[in-house]
Amino acid sequence: MPWKETCVMDEKLQFIGYYLNKEWSVAALCREFGISRKTGYKYIQRYEEIGLDGLKEQSKAPYHHPNAVSENSQEVILSLRSAHPSWGPKKLRGWLLRHKPRFACPSASTIGEILKRHGLTVPRRRSRKSPPYTQPFVDCTASNAVWCADFKGWFPTGDKKRCHPLTISDAYSRYLLRCHHVRQPDFTHVKPVFDAAFMEYGLPVAIRTDNGAPFATTTVAGLSRLSIWWIKLGIIPERIEPGHPEQNGRHERMHKTLKAATAKPPKANLRAQQKAFDSFRIEYNNQRPHEALNQNTPVSYYQCSPRPYPLKTPEVEYPKEYQVRKVLHQGDIKWKSKHIYLSDTLAGEIIGMEQIDERFFQLYFSHIKLAILDTYTGTIIKPTKQRKKYD
Repeated sequence: MPWKETCVMDEKLQFIGYYLNKEWSVAALCREFGISRKTGYKYIQRYEEIGLDGLKEQSKAPYHHPNAVSENSQEVILSLRSAHPSWGPKKLRGWLLRHKPRFACPSASTIGEILKRHGLTVPRRRSRKSPPYTQPFVDCTASNAVWCADFKGWFPTGDKKRCHPLTISDAYSRYLLRCHHVRQPDFTHVKPVFDAAFMEYGLPVAIRTDNGAPFATTTVAGLSRLSIWWIKLGIIPERIEPGHPEQNGRHERMHKTLKAATAKPPKANLRAQQKAFDSFRIEYNNQRPHEALNQNTPVSYYQCSPRPYPLKTPEVEYPKEYQVRKVLHQGDIKWKSKHIYLSDTLAGEIIGMEQIDERFFQLYFSHIKLAILDTYTGTIIKPTKQRKKYD
């Protein structure tokens, strides 16, 4: 039976006090306090060996863990980590298994705990991600159905200048439309490359990219200045899911070939590097057979788009039943004398408002759903799984 529910420590002290007075036998004391004789003798022994501290609750954890990593083993792991600071638990364990087969190597999770205890790990910061394109991707069944665009990843040329290669390809024919270095991967420097591609080849139905800048942002619908421009041209901006480069796998595979042919080693300067890109593009499109094209070349499959590049970017139009608002320069819209923030990326653009009921409006930029406007509270509700009923 347990100790009485007054205060466990008080009960133990009273028990020891009566025991020291020698007026009660141990058996009688145990019956009086409602405990077993085994428990009574345990606390008498602890009191005689340790004193009052012996009456406190003791940890039930074993003194020795059979699977605990020894100090020597931890030193081996920490020494290896010191030699390779960028290696994580899996790499450390893999190296130990290969090079020290007799070493009692713990699991990767245990190695991770050892590193954590010694302050050798930094918790990953959760990054904000742009929402992926939520509609089904356009099928690549013809030229210009889908263009793929991406940055190969910057690298330094021989004169230590950063080279940011922007690549654009046709997903159906694998035709490499552009391979051009830009000074900065932003809208200002990227737009002229797309301008030239549109003027030479016409407009595609969709352009598929990842979720990085300048293709996307973390604002509503993930829109960027570049994707807004595409939408006004009648192009669908498709974005792959974060962490899924295979959704743009054809373009990624081309990057592997591009890197091997032009960036190993990098050229002396940006001009020489661009010359290498141009030579690669000619060979890739006109001479290099492609297995997915039955060993034919991309140029034999590609045809220019019948949709010409307009001289002036058209404005977005909405159905007559929609209300329209202009997004002000600070990114807000005006509703009944209230200024409600939407997105500074859309500053200067016209959005459409479709009334759902007397309280809610669905906001659009062209065909892209942006958010829900709650007119009762004057707040913007971004799309989430919990608010699918308003889609």
